[in-house]
Amino acid sequence: MHSHDEALTKVVIDHVQHRLALDPVPLGRLGDASELETALKEAIGTGPAAADDVLRLYAEHIEPTVVSCDSPRFLSFIPGAPTKAAALFDMVLSASSLHGVSWLEASGAIAAENQVLRLLADLAGLPAQAGGCFVSGGSAGNLSGLVVARDTARTATGEPVARPRIAVSSQAHSSIGNTLRIIGVEALVVPVDDHRLTGEAVRAALAADPSPEDVIAVVATAGTTNAGIIDDLTGIAEVAQEYGLWFHVDAAYGGGALFSPELRGRFAGIEHADSLVVDPHKWMYAPFDCGALLYRDPALARAVHTQDASYLDCIHTDAPQEWNPSDYAYHLTRRPRGLPLWFSLAVHGTDAYRDAVDATRRIALESAGLIRAADGLELIRDPELSVVLFRRAGWTRDDYYAWSKELLERQIAFVTPTVWEGETVARFAFLHPGITLDAVSEILATMTVPVG
Repeated sequence: MHSHDEALTKVVIDHVQHRLALDPVPLGRLGDASELETALKEAIGTGPAAADDVLRLYAEHIEPTVVSCDSPRFLSFIPGAPTKAAALFDMVLSASSLHGVSWLEASGAIAAENQVLRLLADLAGLPAQAGGCFVSGGSAGNLSGLVVARDTARTATGEPVARPRIAVSSQAHSSIGNTLRIIGVEALVVPVDDHRLTGEAVRAALAADPSPEDVIAVVATAGTTNAGIIDDLTGIAEVAQEYGLWFHVDAAYGGGALFSPELRGRFAGIEHADSLVVDPHKWMYAPFDCGALLYRDPALARAVHTQDASYLDCIHTDAPQEWNPSDYAYHLTRRPRGLPLWFSLAVHGTDAYRDAVDATRRIALESAGLIRAADGLELIRDPELSVVLFRRAGWTRDDYYAWSKELLERQIAFVTPTVWEGETVARFAFLHPGITLDAVSEILATMTVPVG
């Protein structure tokens, strides 16, 4: 199993070349459970099988039943659209069995990852000492960052806070609530103004709270998942400094906009973050799973996350140039998932990333214009980043879901409804720079005819 097989290699490489060359990328479809069970029933046996037969099984039954996030017409959730360079290098990463636990084992990989982290820190305006690591995504980043917030919080006497709470808004990503449950910290839910958390609202909530000294941190969102709204980062940072709170910024989706000079001003205040999460597998065109976690003072994170075991003593030294990603999040074993992004950035340059972000921002604005001009459609709010919310007059929840299903069945697009202020509505999430206004027009045209 561990010796080179020329035929196996060729079968797989040929498939990869074919997949990368597809233009357009097929959307994929929802699989039928019974059909998949039948197709896969005897896939794994006690003896070997021909690689081309197994790959044919994958190509005919598995791959078509996975909706392709790298299709320009994947407009649901927050999609991903890795560059071809990043996707290819992800194959190099896997084929080479590279890992990135410690400087002792993976100094070159870590040095390259840290070069990207430095770029992201500079885009955010974080200080020279800022640093961190790549994790699997925003959920892992939020968990790891808020664990540091919890474990570094102290009372005026230097004792740990007995009943720590963290201020959040109702619009925070679902992983924030999950994180608080996992780490045993209660939420102080702060009311929002038009779905946007403000410094004024945080200050008012703290002033009205009977035990504000228990609040140890505040979480702001730089690009909400549902609508792409950026919180009042400057105002929240001021309140965090005033009350001595850890300032955590979740920019998992919106952080890609830091590449755009046109959009950068909307993120004023992000430079004050104590911990910052950005997901390159979203708007920075890296493959899954790639999240960047940055700390203003990495030493605080290292004190919390460094794992102590006799067999790990050899990787922990006082050498200033040595950097162990395992010291900055809850993980230990990890793949150097930042390398595909490093490769793509090196190949294409940062201007190409700026242009791709600006292109998707333009398509969001142009799509909003189409919706305003269309009979029977209503734009819910002007897009702040690249998410567009809109409604079809007279439609019910069932209408939206039937429309979404028909779009996928007809291979027009993958667009799933969402809920806005209790109402089911339509939502576009634009990230792929290959989406065209003609494609958007085609999608919108389907809303003017009966569904089903």
